[in-house]
Amino acid sequence: MEIAAEFVKSWMKLTKEWHTQLEAELAPQLTEGQLQVLELMMAFEPMKPSDLLPHLETTPAAVTTLLDRMERNGLVRRERDAHDRRIVWVSMTELGRSEAERGLKVRSSIVGRSLERLSLHNRQLLMYLIGKVAGTREAAPSGERAGGAGERAASSSDGERAAAESAVQASAEAANG
Repeated sequence: MEIAAEFVKSWMKLTKEWHTQLEAELAPQLTEGQLQVLELMMAFEPMKPSDLLPHLETTPAAVTTLLDRMERNGLVRRERDAHDRRIVWVSMTELGRSEAERGLKVRSSIVGRSLERLSLHNRQLLMYLIGKVAGTREAAPSGERAGGAGERAASSSDGERAAAESAVQASAEAANG
């Protein structure tokens, strides 16, 4: 099997597994789509419904339906802009905030259980490689990774980072040589 096809097959299996587990553990209060909206609102609240579109990759009608359901369930509230009545602002309720926090913990737990299948070294290697494939990780001078403090928090020490990068280099050399 071609490497790209094998990657897609494995990635699809993993994300389907995560989606199934996430929907089951979030139910009945929350769906994965609702968690995505609440997570965005944690960072950018308040938001206009149109602000959600680029992040959710869906249609305006689907966003409206999603927000209608979330409003009925007490997760969000809509308010008209005081200066321009055509604009509607969406913000989280306290219930929405607590469900967002619960949902993020559930998702983290699900992904964590998958990552437990790997050694610490291989988890770091996986994160490094996925970052390279996604274009979020670049080679940085003096053995440091691009990204700074956020990435530093993901790795417990410089030694572990160096070990992961050494493993990547060794794997590349073995594949090429």
